Amino acid sequence: MVKKLAGCCMALLTQGAVAWAAEGGAGAAQQLAQPAYVNYFSVSIIVAGFALAVVAALCGIAQGKAITSALDGIARQPEATPKIQMVLMIGLAFIESLVLYTLFIGIIILFVNPFTKLLVH
Repeated sequence: MVKKLAGCCMALLTQGAVAWAAEGGAGAAQQLAQPAYVNYFSVSIIVAGFALAVVAALCGIAQGKAITSALDGIARQPEATPKIQMVLMIGLAFIESLVLYTLFIGIIILFVNPFTKLLVH
């Protein structure tokens, strides 16, 4: 499963490079005419959106597995319900914080653009 997922990710990442490499003729002249920071801003928007989508999907899967495990534990030992619920809530908060960190980093990349100083002269 992990190998298949890694293969799909590598295929998606290399397809973009192949598509950009296949561009030629007038497209290449237009690419050179654009300043470097225009490319940076468009790529940063795509990367921020892609990162947030991937992390949100993985967060949903992780939260589903955590809830399933907690319900299994409660079904096996009903007397441990309060402790399991407390640990579940703390775990869900940690899982959700990863999505919030990704959102904050995406917002920083989109609006603050810390690497703009390197591209704009």
